[in-house]
Amino acid sequence: MTTPDTVRPAPRAFWADARFLLGIALIVASVAGVWLVVASARQTAPVFAAARTIVPGQTVTAQDLRVVDVALGAAGETYVSPASLEPGAIATRTILEGELVPQGAMGDADAGTTTSVVIRTAGDVSAAVGAGSVVEVWAAPTEAGGEVGKPRILVPSATVVSVTRDDAVVSGEDVSLEVVIPRADVAATLAALSDDSSLSVVPVAGESR
Repeated sequence: MTTPDTVRPAPRAFWADARFLLGIALIVASVAGVWLVVASARQTAPVFAAARTIVPGQTVTAQDLRVVDVALGAAGETYVSPASLEPGAIATRTILEGELVPQGAMGDADAGTTTSVVIRTAGDVSAAVGAGSVVEVWAAPTEAGGEVGKPRILVPSATVVSVTRDDAVVSGEDVSLEVVIPRADVAATLAALSDDSSLSVVPVAGESR
């Protein structure tokens, strides 16, 4: 009686080993990628945030800013940092207190298209008007006999820097405002100030500090 030969398993194909090794490599790469993403998210960089509300045309100094460490990744380059703040730079838009300062909100002083003036209003202003508010400035000319003429819009869009009320005035109507206006409106504004026109400010609908 003959004994059958012992059946031996076929040798493992090389392609099967290569597929196994490739799977291991993919797992390792995936874990490494996740680790890099997590590590990058934990890395912070110093950038500036506004220490107070900054208005368009204002020269921005270190006193107007505070340094915060935030995790922004590649987006960090789009914000102003201690290394990128240019001396004499001005704000090109309103930057609210606490807001990170974008590079796009800063400009060269030579490119400034606005300036600030101080006006005194004919009456009190809304309590909603404060630093950073966008307002319309209206003027009503003083006509013969002291009568006030028809009001017109003097500056369609001005940004309030500060509001000062004279507490010594019982009526509470002695209010002065420092406002930022386009340079194109400076001449008309100065003319209204010099001819004692009655000035008023009206908050622009939809605009907030």
